[in-house]
Amino acid sequence: MALLEICADGVASALAAEKVGAHRIELCVSLESGGLTPSAAMLAFVRRQINIPVHVLVRPRRGNFIYSSQEATIMLSDINTIRDLGFEGVVVGALDKQGKLDQALMHDLMQAAAEMSVTFHRAIDVAHQPFILIEKLIQLGVGRILTSGGYPTALEGSAQIAAYQQAFGSHISIMAGSGVHSSNVRQLINTTGITEVHASAKSKQITEVQHQIHPVLAEDHWTFEPDPEEVKALLSALL
Repeated sequence: MALLEICADGVASALAAEKVGAHRIELCVSLESGGLTPSAAMLAFVRRQINIPVHVLVRPRRGNFIYSSQEATIMLSDINTIRDLGFEGVVVGALDKQGKLDQALMHDLMQAAAEMSVTFHRAIDVAHQPFILIEKLIQLGVGRILTSGGYPTALEGSAQIAAYQQAFGSHISIMAGSGVHSSNVRQLINTTGITEVHASAKSKQITEVQHQIHPVLAEDHWTFEPDPEEVKALLSALL
């Protein structure tokens, strides 16, 4: 059976993902921005409440993966907090302006992560010469890559993901993410040979209020939470 990681946007999503049987959680906030680092208070709360493995996204802002020295300092501090709280892993990524691996920063991030599992996130999908980058990640000791194969969805990028798996699968775990659903996950696994998948299974939850809000403002009154039935369907498809 392949492993299912659910991308959880905050506390409620993490609790829901564990309840319906996810094998692992990637914890973040602001999923609509591609995911950002949770606050220290949220991390402490989740650590007390969740029993399955949790890998925490370390991403200080939306946008590109080229980080300033100030942003690097924040990322390292976040990893120290995550490590001290006893989380199982972190999810990171850093590139330079040429689309190559920022080796100096990745080295520092790996040092800070210490014994935690490290996943290199979808920065790989916008990198220059990703095969060379993956070789460098293996040398650094990164345990996993989250990728859509350089395409908007993992199914579209399945040929590239399969190539990663064939070339590097015995040295680093290749995990497919983006557009992964119960309707396509079995095809994705069969096509690529991977053993880990990443999905949000998200549904839009509209916040109920008992007073009138201007329609334009009301458009922002929603959150993302995993759809329990979709998570169950994903797990069934992975059997």
